[in-house]
Amino acid sequence: MFRLLFLLPVVLCLAWYFFLKKNGVPIKQGKKGFIYILILSTCVLAFFVLMIQITEYRISN
Repeated sequence: MFRLLFLLPVVLCLAWYFFLKKNGVPIKQGKKGFIYILILSTCVLAFFVLMIQITEYRISN
């Protein structure tokens, strides 16, 4: 699951893009939404990295 975490911002940004297109909102006007998505995704990633460091979990193949 952790390996697929990089898909979170991609999927959310695509969903936001299609939402803007469907409602006729210019991308420039919806730029703040993309920034919020990237900040949220960074926070989620930072949380998981912190949890891995705290628990000293080793990802094995």
